[in-house]
Amino acid sequence: MVRTLDALKAELLTSGHEVVLVTPDRFRTIACPSYPEIRLALRPSRRVARLIAAAQPCAIHIATEGPLGWAARRYCVKSGLPFTSAYHTRFPEYVQARWRIPLGLSYAVMRRFHGASSRVMVATAGIENELVARGFGNIGRWSRGVDTKMYRPRPELKGPDGPFAGLPRPIFLYVGRVAVEKNIEAFLSLDLPGTKVVVGDGPMLTTLRHRHPEVRFQGARVGEDLAHQYGGADVFVFPSRTDTFGLVLLEALASGLPVAAYPVPGPRDVIGAIPVGVLSEDLHAAALEATTLSPEACRDHALRFSWQASANQFIDNLSPFETSVWRDAQCHKIQMAAPVPTRMRQTANGA
Repeated sequence: MVRTLDALKAELLTSGHEVVLVTPDRFRTIACPSYPEIRLALRPSRRVARLIAAAQPCAIHIATEGPLGWAARRYCVKSGLPFTSAYHTRFPEYVQARWRIPLGLSYAVMRRFHGASSRVMVATAGIENELVARGFGNIGRWSRGVDTKMYRPRPELKGPDGPFAGLPRPIFLYVGRVAVEKNIEAFLSLDLPGTKVVVGDGPMLTTLRHRHPEVRFQGARVGEDLAHQYGGADVFVFPSRTDTFGLVLLEALASGLPVAAYPVPGPRDVIGAIPVGVLSEDLHAAALEATTLSPEACRDHALRFSWQASANQFIDNLSPFETSVWRDAQCHKIQMAAPVPTRMRQTANGA
């Protein structure tokens, strides 16, 4: 989600739009339970209202359902202002995995939050179908893109100058949060030939390092450093069952890595029946079969996704205000309430 919002902002600015971000770094915050690096704004309602009024936006988009999102929603509903929202993360499944809260209760909260939205943006048809079945409406598609210049095949990195020089091959790579909801132990417990590599940080990192000494844990990587991790690997393993898309899938494919994943929304929508990955409830068999797939086909499939097309979808989904709402309103100004502090935008990966 972090990289999606960063890429969206860059594309919007390039297209001549002005973007105002309302993020926790503008507020007093507390650490999110079990995620201390994510900060939650304390009592943000009044300041959110002032920031929106000061910005005089032509459209408001609420990125997620955190404290800032609820504050922005309350302001918009009270003021009669239309807004759009996005369903980036299957929060009900996340909360159930971490705290055993019933899915029905969590989805009721999600329906209430998004029920006032003019358009609920989702990344894939699979997630749209799931939400419709659970009573959500006003859904619009907002796909994702990938930087195909940064994430590209780098065969030279599979040799003695690469990041995994000297390690037994094949290299099975995971990139993302090291957390229970990512189902990462389904990958770590596989008896695979070669080497398993984990790139990312999270609350389970220390525990899993001790539990799986045979795994190469690389920590968080960003930019070219992250691209080199993809470039030096052979197969990308995606064990998550709860992601709504999985941007890392596109990064891996653009780098020429076949994917092994479960047949769930996200992988099913990005890969489907195209021979660039193997989707199976037997993740072990999927990982082994993925080693036989064509890196060139993976790259070609990833080239179909662009951030410009993603940004155009986002703009088409917005609900612009009438120009009379604000005096001297700027017609290209978009306000986004996003629970992503500056520090996280600079350091998060695999989100």
